[in-house]
Amino acid sequence: MNYIQQGYKGELGMWKYLVFASLFFGFMALNFISLYFLEYLDPNFDLEVLMKDQIAAKGANRFLIESLIPFVFGLIALFIWVKFIHKQTLTSFTSSRSKIDWKRIFFAFFLWGIITTFFILLDYIISPENYQWNFDINKFLMLALVGVLLIPLQTSFEEYFFRGYLMQGLGIATKNKLFPLIFTSVIFGILHIANPEVDKLGYGILVYYIGTGFFLGIITLMDEGLELALGFHAANNLITALLVTANWTVFQTDSILIDLSEPKLGADVFVPVFIIFPIIVFIFAKKYDWNNWKDRLIGKVKKPVYLEDNYKVLEELGS
Repeated sequence: MNYIQQGYKGELGMWKYLVFASLFFGFMALNFISLYFLEYLDPNFDLEVLMKDQIAAKGANRFLIESLIPFVFGLIALFIWVKFIHKQTLTSFTSSRSKIDWKRIFFAFFLWGIITTFFILLDYIISPENYQWNFDINKFLMLALVGVLLIPLQTSFEEYFFRGYLMQGLGIATKNKLFPLIFTSVIFGILHIANPEVDKLGYGILVYYIGTGFFLGIITLMDEGLELALGFHAANNLITALLVTANWTVFQTDSILIDLSEPKLGADVFVPVFIIFPIIVFIFAKKYDWNNWKDRLIGKVKKPVYLEDNYKVLEELGS
């Protein structure tokens, strides 16, 4: 059975998918509407200034905790919903394998963590004037503790919801893999539109967010599980939060470095999507011996044979 077919191991019902998805998207819409009205009521309202004031009053680590806690509750709620409403196991929700492959998670984590660290250090060496040393051992250790405990939960919620819950639900509903890949990738990117980076860099930054969504969706479908996406996404957010921050990004932390450069839409947005991500896909493909790309990415989603046989048996007994 492929990854999307794992959804058949639980109790189906499109209303079940619609209820949880509607709650999530409704919550996101409420946030957008709130920001819209704040800007409408106060023409001088500035989200960046509000974040700075909150960080100054609470401290960067407390502000980070408060930003991440909703995702933690979201992940817990999603797991409870899947277990008790869909009656699906966490393993089948995560992977098509008989058990969750933690080696895949850690491989993707360390691969992207090393690549991210390399490029940050390279940019620091080439343009040291663009950075300010910000290392404070006490604040950094607290950041590391908060980051290690909470950031993987935040990224896991996004992966389980988009590449897991929506991917399986939409795949079963539409009977194909292409639509859920496109839908989850585009929506994943668009939902970042409220991030401060969009105000600074413009809508062109959505190329990175949507491109990242496609990358995570592709490796999920090709590897028939969420493990690689979980590892990659956790490394992407955690390593960045620990190493470098800027006063115009969604994560403003007590990191080692502060990026002082003027924000601009440049190579650091497009190179990962069109060069680095394809190289990583190639590495994964070689390591895990991926094949049958067409069927895994755009093939049909069929009801597992054993389920069809069971239905036939039940019909025969009923007659």
